[in-house]
Amino acid sequence: MCKQCETNTVYEFTNKRKLCKNCFVKWFQKKFLYTLRKFHMVKKREIIYCENKRDFKGMVLEELLKMFAETGVIKIKTTKLNADRIALSESSDVISCRIINILIKGKANFKQVLPAEGKIIRPLYLFLDREILLYARLRRLKFRAIKEKKDKISSFIDELENKHPEIKHSIVKGYLELAGEST
Repeated sequence: MCKQCETNTVYEFTNKRKLCKNCFVKWFQKKFLYTLRKFHMVKKREIIYCENKRDFKGMVLEELLKMFAETGVIKIKTTKLNADRIALSESSDVISCRIINILIKGKANFKQVLPAEGKIIRPLYLFLDREILLYARLRRLKFRAIKEKKDKISSFIDELENKHPEIKHSIVKGYLELAGEST
């Protein structure tokens, strides 16, 4: 049971805290806004282009950016032309795999894994794919199922996540501490 609403839960954190549908949606939106603010992703009156592949991550990113745009702080644009920022729908799953690949292969281009670098921003940086998918389903967003190609490292990290929840967050958090941008 959700402690706040005392209704059935849809999500449970590793610390056993449980959230109902409404509390999960509020938590997700609040964490999204926190991510934008924490990593200085946008400034007032900026024009944001949202990269949307019509998958669940793209649809969630688009909905959240539209929600934020309703406050009047930013504007959303459908083309990259004249956009101040380009929002990518990359999650902790993608970022953690990219960090490990960079470490293993030795091709040190860590700018690919920063939450915000130049015009590129990653507002879903602190979310796992399963959290994003749950949000998309709870909000009844229509999206295409896109099968992502997994390499051996990605599969290994997924197996680790199953045995040790929060490993992907730990990888991302460790990188952010090294980069001097801890959460």
